Amino acid sequence: MSDPTRYLVAVNDEEQHALWQDGTPLPAGWRAEGFSGTEEECVAHVDQVWPDIRPLSLRRRLADEAARQAGGAR
Repeated sequence: MSDPTRYLVAVNDEEQHALWQDGTPLPAGWRAEGFSGTEEECVAHVDQVWPDIRPLSLRRRLADEAARQAGGAR
């Protein structure tokens, strides 16, 4: 028997994704991403849209470091 529970995909300011039971209020700092479905459908969606699971602030910091190093290598 399949689980009839519906979920939505939530995202925070760090672009981290989570599944949240539909109809349950999201915690502070999270917003609905716009996709909902079964748990399996939501997991598949998150796998597609969130390939780099590092927080946004870390990705930016590493990109800034790489740009500084590339600029200094000239």
